[in-house]
Amino acid sequence: MGQSRTKLAAALVTALFLCQSATAATTAPPVSYGVSADTFHPETAQHGMVASVDALATQVGVDVLKQGGNAVDAAIAVGYALAVTHPQAGNLGGGGFMLIRTASGRTTAIDFREMAPIKASRDMFLDAQGNADSKKSLTSHLASGVPGTVAGFALARQEYGTLPLAQLIAPAIKLAEKGIVVNEALADDLKVYGKEVLVNHPNSKAIFYKPDGQPYARGEKLVQHNLAHSLRLIATLGPDAFYKGEIADQIAAEMTQNGGLIGKADLANYKAVERKPISGTYRGYEVFSMPPPSSGGIHIVEILNILENFDLAKMGFGSADAMQVMAEAEKYAYADRSEYLGDPDFVKVPWQALTNKAYAKSLAQQIDVNKARPSTEIKPGKLAPYESNQTTHFSVVDKQGNAVAVTYTLNTYFGSGIVAGKSGILLNNEMDDFSAKPGTPNIYGLVGGEANAVQPYKRPLSSMSPTIVAKDGKTWLVTGSPGGSRIITTVLQMVVNSIDFGMNVAEATNAPRFHHQWLPDQLRVEKGFSPDTLKLLGDKGQHVKVLPAMGSTQSIMIGPDGTLYGASDPRSIDDLTAGY
Repeated sequence: MGQSRTKLAAALVTALFLCQSATAATTAPPVSYGVSADTFHPETAQHGMVASVDALATQVGVDVLKQGGNAVDAAIAVGYALAVTHPQAGNLGGGGFMLIRTASGRTTAIDFREMAPIKASRDMFLDAQGNADSKKSLTSHLASGVPGTVAGFALARQEYGTLPLAQLIAPAIKLAEKGIVVNEALADDLKVYGKEVLVNHPNSKAIFYKPDGQPYARGEKLVQHNLAHSLRLIATLGPDAFYKGEIADQIAAEMTQNGGLIGKADLANYKAVERKPISGTYRGYEVFSMPPPSSGGIHIVEILNILENFDLAKMGFGSADAMQVMAEAEKYAYADRSEYLGDPDFVKVPWQALTNKAYAKSLAQQIDVNKARPSTEIKPGKLAPYESNQTTHFSVVDKQGNAVAVTYTLNTYFGSGIVAGKSGILLNNEMDDFSAKPGTPNIYGLVGGEANAVQPYKRPLSSMSPTIVAKDGKTWLVTGSPGGSRIITTVLQMVVNSIDFGMNVAEATNAPRFHHQWLPDQLRVEKGFSPDTLKLLGDKGQHVKVLPAMGSTQSIMIGPDGTLYGASDPRSIDDLTAGY
């Protein structure tokens, strides 16, 4: 490990580690699945279930399941619907990741992350003084990577779906054409974030703002004719409509006229990729999550491997000791993220070392339950011995037992705020997820290194972490969340709450959350933890700060008898879990 990790510190905690690890993983309580004694109760269903951030989109997915579609079909229909009903993050002009686990137990990952255009360059987001310019990487036409959502959904349907694409897009076309009633979440976000990114672009303002210059308010009808036309083109012509046809023309023209970089060749050359998921084990459960260019899977497994050396169940949920151990483990993982993670098509990502249990044990030995280690003393690990905020998530399980977890995004609220020509499609600002200047934090405070520097056709590093947990070889938990840098720790806590603390899916969802990402050296906590616990954490050396809520998980748990238990996050407005 780094030179600042002294032999003395390691020696001081070795005895403590050995004592804890001897009893670790022995006291985890059984999950109750929402019995009468539980505090929060999940939704239940027998034949299929969808959990998403928007009630209309959830119902679209449930309807597809009822029509005989499988979980992949339903997920694609939900994804297209969210592009209409949840334009803050649902998208055609962005990208993301899909994790699929079939009823037979095969698990695979679809990577439809955006790519840098061919004209992208390493220093494109630096100002004249050589400093990172966030306006260029967030709100200019340079901010957009080549979108991947349409290609990703097409690949998933081709390989794993059962219904025609037109049938899956039809509900989204209807919602766009007939109009949706603006819900509270969209109204609030238009009011707060719209004035920052949408009003500056005439194409966007024409869609989301009324003739009097005010954004659409709750209860008013929002019609998106241009988006309906684009959706109809994709339904009729397939992904070529987006990457080679009329929509590609609109995107390329928008870029040419405004100094952007995406050209028709960039769109035509985009490919979604099927990848092998990152997998690990935790207290007898199998954990599957996204591989690079997502950092989520590697670091969820890395942190779980560290935590496996401690008896969290005995410590208890919300205890200062449990939170201390988890926060320290998170520091080590985020330090590694800053150094080693990037697009695997461009850099060698040492995933085997990072997810190695012996490496995790070496980190666990350096965690002191009674004293926090300053982040300045934590450096990315030496791996050689071990080498062998605005996003949305939805989860789907069908009656055959197929499961899908999808996290996709425009990056920040409404992405760049730019609608490409008359397409009705909002474009992403995912180029900000590259390291504009290695060592300089991005909008989420994440520090990246050379592995995540800008390069043509490279995919920026992500924290998106759609995750599936299996128990005794059968799918048990399907989960994921938005939240930028906090996605990893939010999903981690869903897993730990369920396994270590025996919570049902609703309890795990409702439980207060906390987060540490190494830099800044700050333990971020939601309201809901005991003041006594927070004081104890401060006494241990944690820099505790109570900040707004984190994440918006959409999760489904499968009981021993096959009953589906689902929960949407109370931190979101207007989301819905439903089944039949």
